[in-house]
Amino acid sequence: MSGALHILGLGPGDPELVSLKAARLLGSAPVFCFFAKRGRTGHARAIATPHLNPAAEELRFDYPFTTDLSVEDPRYLIEMGAFYDRCAETIAAHLDAGRDVALLCEGDPFLYGSAMYPFDRLRHRYRVEVVPGITAMSGCWSQAQAPMVHGDDILTVLPATLDSDSLAARLRTADAAVIMKLGRHLPRLRGILNTLGLTGRALYVERGTMPGGQAVPLAARDDSPAPYFSLLLIPGRQRPR
Repeated sequence: MSGALHILGLGPGDPELVSLKAARLLGSAPVFCFFAKRGRTGHARAIATPHLNPAAEELRFDYPFTTDLSVEDPRYLIEMGAFYDRCAETIAAHLDAGRDVALLCEGDPFLYGSAMYPFDRLRHRYRVEVVPGITAMSGCWSQAQAPMVHGDDILTVLPATLDSDSLAARLRTADAAVIMKLGRHLPRLRGILNTLGLTGRALYVERGTMPGGQAVPLAARDDSPAPYFSLLLIPGRQRPR
């Protein structure tokens, strides 16, 4: 019988925010794997460290590139598709040998998570279990102590990589918003928020729930590029109780 693939959401960064179920599966999995930028530890790997089976085999999947090739470049989808094909087949070899595999994912696997791509390739061939995780955004609004939606507010989640017109149009009608994937787009976002009169409500959060995490008003943050683990929060309307 083939092994089972367990895709584990490990939460936003604090190892104590890993679910009991994810910790149990990590502690027993004979094989675990994770994605990482070449030369880096890997965020999911760092979160998982206290919970790992010390005898487990470790599979590291280094991205062929991260921010050094634009998603608009025709090579991006081709090369990333081939990369995820290779990752899926590496996992499949262990599953075929009867070994369970734990695929680690920071945050929640199905919210901008790389684990979705092996899932798409393997879900019809093997037993797959997905364990949800606390999202990065909920870790960040907890770090900021910022209640986000009230009553019938609608929460809008946006990637900063959208073009400016699309971002402005969606923010113009948003009750509350989370803007992810900030990076080099932070100065452009500040301009959009200034135009819409939203800067006063916006909070910048970096490394939510992790050591050194911080949350400050966007107005107090400079325009240097934002690190990977950062996002903007625009809390919803706070009606009288």
